[in-house]
Amino acid sequence: MGTTNTAFKIMSNTPNLPYRALIFDWDGTLMDSESRIVNCLRKACADVIGKEERTDNELKDVIGLGLREALLRLYPGQGDELIETMAESYRNHYLYHDETPSELFDGVEALLESLENQGYWLAIATGKGRQGLDQVLEYTGLTDRFHVTRCASETFSKPHPLMLEEILDKLGIDARDALMIGDTEYDMEMALNADMDRLAVSYGVHSQSRLLKHKPIGCLHDICELPAYLNQLHQDN
Repeated sequence: MGTTNTAFKIMSNTPNLPYRALIFDWDGTLMDSESRIVNCLRKACADVIGKEERTDNELKDVIGLGLREALLRLYPGQGDELIETMAESYRNHYLYHDETPSELFDGVEALLESLENQGYWLAIATGKGRQGLDQVLEYTGLTDRFHVTRCASETFSKPHPLMLEEILDKLGIDARDALMIGDTEYDMEMALNADMDRLAVSYGVHSQSRLLKHKPIGCLHDICELPAYLNQLHQDN
């Protein structure tokens, strides 16, 4: 069921918070990893297909989906064996060989610490596989910052709502008590399917116009705007 922080804090009453849990996408929301993912997708496709005929925009567009779902969108109609071979090639490049820089967006570490100190439960819902997420959490030192994490390799890919439903079940809260924050329309549609509020960020993979189609409660242009936005929500309510 994913990982749970051993320092999990039970908070019976959070009257000053508009939500009890903040659920973040990872790639393109907390980490600037677009170039690395695109590079690994390109290498994996070339390893198996040969000449790569997909553009950077086509490769970028599938970020956020589970790996299998992303590859099927890039190569519809391909058999399971070819897709799995390509997926294994991607994992090999991403986990062990590719050295494309991939860092947290400015201010993310301090932001997450501040949000947890305010009393929020923090969670991740990502299209990454478990190995990939665990690797970047260890690299960034954020493993213990999140109370629950769920990956596409453990459940259904976005935009299916099961990933969010499992996080809610783990935390023992309802959809109305959580906010999904992400940079792709897959994040927005997943939250919509879970009947959960959603907050878009405009600096990631998908354009603001695509995100707004799914009626998020707002759209941030910098993740560090989040505390002020949440505080304003509380005041308005």
